[in-house]
Amino acid sequence: TLAQQHLEAQGLTIRSTNWRTGRAEVDIIAQEGNTIVFVEVKTRSSDRFGPPEFFITPQQQRMLAGAASVYCEKIEHPGEIRFDVISIILRDDGKTKLEYLKDAFWPGL
Repeated sequence: TLAQQHLEAQGLTIRSTNWRTGRAEVDIIAQEGNTIVFVEVKTRSSDRFGPPEFFITPQQQRMLAGAASVYCEKIEHPGEIRFDVISIILRDDGKTKLEYLKDAFWPGL
């Protein structure tokens, strides 16, 4: 919910959440202008072992790319796509840190 609210506050339109195809799941699919944005949300309770976005593996990137390809084909989207990440740290003291990384990665298709 925090990630969705943040994207909407940035002017993006949410098209789908937890969209699945095969074994792949896209946390949020949004749209910004003519660009379809595939957003991976990573949440942790601390950044003790590194920021949450560091835990997106090359395998996850490939799965997201495959899902993006299926989604774009399904909706016949001829335009641009982008892969973003929202990193959320839910601290013990009740404070939340959210970081939005546009163009976080570009997996080879």
